Amino acid sequence: MTLRARLLPVSLAALLLGVAAAHAQAPAVRPKAVVELFTSQGCSSCPPADALLREIARDPAVIALTLPVTYWDYLGWKDTLGQDVFTKRQKFYAKARGDGQVYTPQAVINGASHIVGSDKTEIERALREQVPGALPAKLSLQEDGTTLRIKIAASGSPSGKPAGVWILPVAKLVTVPITRGENEGRTITYANVVRGMVRVGEWDGGETTLTAPLTTTRAADSDSYVVVVQAETLGKYGMMPAAVLGAARSAR
Repeated sequence: MTLRARLLPVSLAALLLGVAAAHAQAPAVRPKAVVELFTSQGCSSCPPADALLREIARDPAVIALTLPVTYWDYLGWKDTLGQDVFTKRQKFYAKARGDGQVYTPQAVINGASHIVGSDKTEIERALREQVPGALPAKLSLQEDGTTLRIKIAASGSPSGKPAGVWILPVAKLVTVPITRGENEGRTITYANVVRGMVRVGEWDGGETTLTAPLTTTRAADSDSYVVVVQAETLGKYGMMPAAVLGAARSAR
């Protein structure tokens, strides 16, 4: 065997090891926006918005979430994914903004502005306006045995008001055949359906590490999760969600 032949496997192994190491060290894309779609299986104008959110969810710089509401259940079809907590969240957003606008399909961008969820032009414009790195909370997630560690870097301009840190278990794709109501006969696929919301701590703008049991990342039918840091404002009916300050998705 020649020297070249003996060195070839070693060189190839080193090359592959280098590629693997580079892949392992590649940083995750830091999200520039969180898009929450409030939708309903009982809403005839929602399927185009559900399809659009599936498109948006492919962008690694955007965390796209589906939050099915319950207030259209009386129309003849009870939303199989709907939760009252999402209905409450949508109404709290409207109260916090002060505009009272609650409708489906409604997309909320970074906990602040809202757009008709099927309006692709306006949603894409809003996302283009989000500057990468503008969200002040930079998160990193690490699963350690049965524990999730959430590390949040210090912000250059702390607000002085604690923000809530939330874990949202999600189901990445859910397909639902609808047999009654306004969407009777349709089969709709939803992306990143939120299956629960668990508040696990606060962030005051300084460097923070929070821990939570990995069980908090799991809920019925979920196969992934998202962590969101969100400002809160006190209203007549309790703490209401405000601006999203940062977010991260699991590697699952």
